[in-house]
Amino acid sequence: MDSTRIFVKNVKRVIVKVGTAIVTRSDGRLAVGRLGILCEQLKELNSQGFEIILVTSGAVGVGRQRLKYRRLVNSSFADLQNPQGELDGKACAAVGQSGLMALYDALFNKLDVASSQLVVTDRDFRDPDFRVQLVDTVKSLLSLRVIPVFNENDAISTRRAPYEDSSGIFWDNDSLAALLALELKADLLVLLSDVEGLYSGPPDEPDSKIIHTYIKERHQGEITFGDKSRLGRGGMTSKVRAAVHSAEIGTPVIITSGFSTDNIIKVLRGERLGTLFHKDAHRWVLPKEASAREMAVSARECSRRLQSLSSKDRKKILLDIADALDANEKWILAENEADVIAAQQSGYENSLTSRLTLKPGKISSLSSSIRIIADMEDPIGHTLRKTEIAEGLILEKTSCPLGVLLIVFESRPDALVQIASLAVRSGNGLLLKGGKEAMRSNSVLHRIITGALPNSVGQKLIGHVTSRDEIPDLLKLDDVIDLVIPRGSNKLVSQIKESTKIPVLGHADGICHVFVDKLADMDMAKRIILDAKIDYPAACNAMETLLIHKDLVDTNGFNDVVVQLRAKGVALCGGPRATIKFDIPLAHSFHHEYNSMACAVEVVDDVLAAIDHINCHGSAHTDCIVTEDHEAAEMFLNQVDSAAVFHNASTRFCDGARFGLGAEVGISTSRIHARGPVGVEGLLTTRWILRGSGQIVDGDKGVTYTHKSLPLQ
Repeated sequence: MDSTRIFVKNVKRVIVKVGTAIVTRSDGRLAVGRLGILCEQLKELNSQGFEIILVTSGAVGVGRQRLKYRRLVNSSFADLQNPQGELDGKACAAVGQSGLMALYDALFNKLDVASSQLVVTDRDFRDPDFRVQLVDTVKSLLSLRVIPVFNENDAISTRRAPYEDSSGIFWDNDSLAALLALELKADLLVLLSDVEGLYSGPPDEPDSKIIHTYIKERHQGEITFGDKSRLGRGGMTSKVRAAVHSAEIGTPVIITSGFSTDNIIKVLRGERLGTLFHKDAHRWVLPKEASAREMAVSARECSRRLQSLSSKDRKKILLDIADALDANEKWILAENEADVIAAQQSGYENSLTSRLTLKPGKISSLSSSIRIIADMEDPIGHTLRKTEIAEGLILEKTSCPLGVLLIVFESRPDALVQIASLAVRSGNGLLLKGGKEAMRSNSVLHRIITGALPNSVGQKLIGHVTSRDEIPDLLKLDDVIDLVIPRGSNKLVSQIKESTKIPVLGHADGICHVFVDKLADMDMAKRIILDAKIDYPAACNAMETLLIHKDLVDTNGFNDVVVQLRAKGVALCGGPRATIKFDIPLAHSFHHEYNSMACAVEVVDDVLAAIDHINCHGSAHTDCIVTEDHEAAEMFLNQVDSAAVFHNASTRFCDGARFGLGAEVGISTSRIHARGPVGVEGLLTTRWILRGSGQIVDGDKGVTYTHKSLPLQ
């Protein structure tokens, strides 16, 4: 729960205001799907014991659409040739109100929730007796778990400008919602908008940033409001006026998007959504909203201090981190267990909770890996090539850190430890964004690791990004961040690649193959297949497709493999040939990563057919051939275009630690820079150092180039 939203734990009575832009589509028709999602959220909250009051707009828009249609139906051809006058707004409101309420009633009835209609005008509130009766009526309805649905009665309003902002007790449904929050003593007012919240400028401008907590003294006069709502009288200006007024009186307000499927529920869980208005906000010590660039710049500054240390000092930092992890193992496991329980209660898939779980012995394994990395040869400033350009002019090609890395990863908190240790060893600054499902685990690991960093380097060497809202801002910083490494789903990787100019290193899918050739040792093949699929099915290097040579289809050896896979609980599906041979369901696609106890099977004619299948349907991650035929093996190893290609070994060996890299920041299927498991070397680049004694080019007249390779020292 975000620290600024802790107050929601004590919220019981909630007013939700939904605007015309949410209720209706762009053509003015009712947005039935969005209203259905809204009602489902309110139903869930109602069943949890919250007292829900709904304030809705949309009657005028709905009525206008209906009356336009009726006028069209009832007009002659001659009538249609004449200019059509504007429809009377009050008539539109009268016609639309009944249709709008009928839809709410129908939707709530489907969800077994009772609703009631209360249509008011600002004049009603001038009567003290009306206010008393209103409170009593709503109190009675809420006690019966009925959801009151309020709307301004525009049909009979006596205000001169009923469809524009005007003076009065309230002037639109935003201000009506704020007034009701006061009268009904609501604990929270949620104003649903067609944007995520209040921005520092027009939301569609790239430099605009969402303001998560509005502070009148800081933000008033600095915000540029966009246009009014396309259909209603209000807009963000109206919402902010109502929100400020309500918050000052004592009811907190959150403006958030009404287009999302569960924003109201998330708000009441305390998640940092939208813009919060709170009377005490000016007293809070809040982080600056625009922190992305500062985090990246700080990481770069700290990385330069890290690089200036001796190799011995950098090694000591890693050993201190390893010791700190061992010393805090119980704390780490307790936080991780809380994450796992929360993930299970939220209904996450087993594959995700498996990756999320830090199993017994994992912390000691991680600290051991860090010590291995610490004992490696210092990778920074390593001379890779030395050349005499001309007499007395020596050129060296040396290794150096990339700079600042942004790692976005899902599920696996152990990835944070591996990435942080590799960043320290390679002298890079680091920004980490883990999945919300591992928030507790990632937070405690970050605190322990940065706590072990010396003051001479600074804890800001490794930044922990806790809000997904900061990711778009970080991805714009191609002048400060040097490499993005996404570790997660295909969707995550694709979104990041489409959203940044920063180079991206990683892999989208782990569609790994095992091909059993006709000359395979079947006992060996069985061991490799079972290990590749069952050892850790959620891993990206697990087998997802099994290819079998056609000559082995009817053999006892391969039938035993199928029996063993099924006995271990692996669900099989197949290609056109395998489905017939083994009586299994047809795979919907060969380009699919199961991440579970399931895999596809297909029959191929020979090693060339297997190579074609892998190059066509694979993800260039890891692929294996099992065979005793040396010629077939070499053909497979040389022609399969993947980052890692194996002969007679499980695909599960494709791992930074198993490759001897100590750890990995990920596995890359890119053909530029690092490929395969990416360890320390993959986080380095090169630079040229030239040492001379006063030489100048001068049109190359006085230079005799030797270009002689020199021995490395």
